[in-house]
Amino acid sequence: MIDKLESIEQKYYELNAQLSDPQVIGDYALFQKLAKAQAAISEITETYQVYKRVQEDLELAQEMCAMESGESARLLEAEIKSLKEEREALRNQLNILLIPKDERDEKNVVMEIRAGTGGDEAAIFAGDLFRMYARYAETQGWRVELLSASESERGGFKEIVFIVEGSGAYSRFKFEGGVHRVQRVPETEASGRIHTSAATVAVMVEAEEVDVEINPNDLRVDVFRAGGHGGQCVNTTDSAVRITHLPTNLVVTCQDEKSQLKNKEKAMKVLRARLLEKFQSEQHAQESQTRKDMVGSGDRSERIRTYNFPQNRLTDHRINLTLYNLDKVIGGELQEVIEPLITVAQAESLKNVDE
Repeated sequence: MIDKLESIEQKYYELNAQLSDPQVIGDYALFQKLAKAQAAISEITETYQVYKRVQEDLELAQEMCAMESGESARLLEAEIKSLKEEREALRNQLNILLIPKDERDEKNVVMEIRAGTGGDEAAIFAGDLFRMYARYAETQGWRVELLSASESERGGFKEIVFIVEGSGAYSRFKFEGGVHRVQRVPETEASGRIHTSAATVAVMVEAEEVDVEINPNDLRVDVFRAGGHGGQCVNTTDSAVRITHLPTNLVVTCQDEKSQLKNKEKAMKVLRARLLEKFQSEQHAQESQTRKDMVGSGDRSERIRTYNFPQNRLTDHRINLTLYNLDKVIGGELQEVIEPLITVAQAESLKNVDE
């Protein structure tokens, strides 16, 4: 690890020298490229420099302690213990900083929630999940935009698609993909019997036009009149849009806006995200989970997390995490759920960092 850190520090100084070169300063594109490269390794370099200073202080304290006795020696031993703890904390921090960054982490995220097994109760739960994510996004200062939704007759959603816009959105939500199971007594259940239902969540990074090249000739765009519950007309013009990507047969429908143009723009956002996820999954089949695997069939037996309302208990089955504050989590306080998932992911990644 030290050799790698020395190499990174040397690269940092080289980039710093280049950024002071008048010719580089005069070349805006090159200057921006080098500045970005330096910024990417600045935190590692600064942390490593602190680590080296602590190591030097530790060695000096050990040398002095060997020559002292009595109270002076006890004071130095206490300082040595403190410096060792600080060195260990810095070493752990450096290990985490050396983990290869996921370039998608800072991007916006497109999320799809669908009601699975459980009928109306599953649709209500899908709505609960959407509100949970929206509230959490709000606490992070992120913007939530609804892309499309299909409401159920008794509340909730058969399907809802939305985008969360904000720096780092994907890094926090990327662990939410999978089947979420709920156990609770529905309001319509007179006998008080607990029902088990499920909803599926798919998480995709928002794709820019430069990320996915779509040939307009590969698209079939159909427009139709949007409809509400029970066939109720919610628009007297053909504003709803259905886009079919012919090579992959992916279909996206959007009818929430009164403007056909806005519906088409939203549908294209979803289509680009789905295509990017599909292409990346095919290119990295062994490294990344496909969207089909992420979503599963929506069956109750397939689950990443269980929300047990009678016991106010949440269980994440992937990391054996159990919390008894479901009321707060469903209200948008997701930190206690997301942070352990990030920690476990980092621990797995650390196995690949050379010691």
